[in-house]
Amino acid sequence: MKYEFFNRILLSHIEESLKHFPVVLLTGARQVGKSTLASKTIENYITFDDINAYISAKTDPLSFIRNIKKPVILDEIQKIPQIFETIKYDVDKNRTNGSYLLTGSANVLTFKKTVDTLAGRIALLELYPLSLKEIYNFRNNDADTNENIIDILFNDLYPDCKIKDIKYSDIIKQVIMGGYPEVQKIDSQKVKHIWFSSYISSYIERDVRDIGELRNLDKFIKMFNILSSRSANILNKTDLSKDAGIDNKTLDNYLKLLEMVYQIYFLSPFSANINKRFVKNRKLYFTDSGVLCYLLGLSSEEDFNGSSYKGAVFETFIFSELLKSAKYSYMLTNLFFYRTTGKEEIDFIIERNQKILAIEVKLSQTITLNDFKHIIDLKKSLKNFKSGFVFYMGENILPFGKDLFAIPVKLLF
Repeated sequence: MKYEFFNRILLSHIEESLKHFPVVLLTGARQVGKSTLASKTIENYITFDDINAYISAKTDPLSFIRNIKKPVILDEIQKIPQIFETIKYDVDKNRTNGSYLLTGSANVLTFKKTVDTLAGRIALLELYPLSLKEIYNFRNNDADTNENIIDILFNDLYPDCKIKDIKYSDIIKQVIMGGYPEVQKIDSQKVKHIWFSSYISSYIERDVRDIGELRNLDKFIKMFNILSSRSANILNKTDLSKDAGIDNKTLDNYLKLLEMVYQIYFLSPFSANINKRFVKNRKLYFTDSGVLCYLLGLSSEEDFNGSSYKGAVFETFIFSELLKSAKYSYMLTNLFFYRTTGKEEIDFIIERNQKILAIEVKLSQTITLNDFKHIIDLKKSLKNFKSGFVFYMGENILPFGKDLFAIPVKLLF
């Protein structure tokens, strides 16, 4: 199967931002499609992977910025963070919206000091691996990729949604494949294995070395592999550092670097003004279920079904979809998890406009009222509770009381 270009949800965000800001910064992991997407908006393209461009900008940034044709895409901007100061000088001298589209494979934490200098002049956008809608709308020649699952849930549109006819095996196949664009083009399982192996060694390791201190690559890779068994769990740093054979300071450095290159995400706990004690530690997720499955050695439906990690992998898969929806929505949307010291748990809490959605994830084709028990308890405690959902592997949208619904995972497609 051949793919030319996926219709990306973020394209309209970039186009709109270029109309209102002189500088747009698009960040995301390597191979998520930043350069391809950027090229849809601006023709003039310069990458700092080009040694000549790198040396020119490094040697005389002022002359470099003054002489390049604008508007321009400057790719791999994290290689020369000092160029931000020169761009600020140019923008302040001659402010023209849409002059610079900057792309980089490390998140804005890397550029914090330099980005702060462009406050009021720069729009910050993050691109993640393909969402299920981007993948399946492309395969079905459907141009409408702008449907957002969180918008659908908040706006009560789900009763009228058409559920796509997707088999259980196809859902699990997508869990194992993940969302990186190049992986969608590969039919051979062997080649997919090679791609993920090469991605980790060629891109993740390289990016981590580029932006931070990495003295022992072997220990970093060992920690990264061990970390895969912790996705969708509250991170116990003491246990992880012991298993990886590294001290806490080194572990914190490794985790920060992986977060900066968009491989992991820390989800904060939800707390509310109710009489409960909440856990304080954050929950760890891999940002792509394909990378996670590769590290766990899951390459087939049989592997997945037989794995003790299948529940955590499936939750990670759903998390990645919710994260993309939250990041791509035009409405400010916050994502949390819920857990009390009394072991009441809800996988995801979504907050928008002071309204709360609660979401549980079940790798099951059947649902009972008992699956809503913690959501029902939360509903009783919160005045701003809107709706509760259990995502499951069944066929139909089913009510389980007022504002409580079982939602097929197929709706995400």
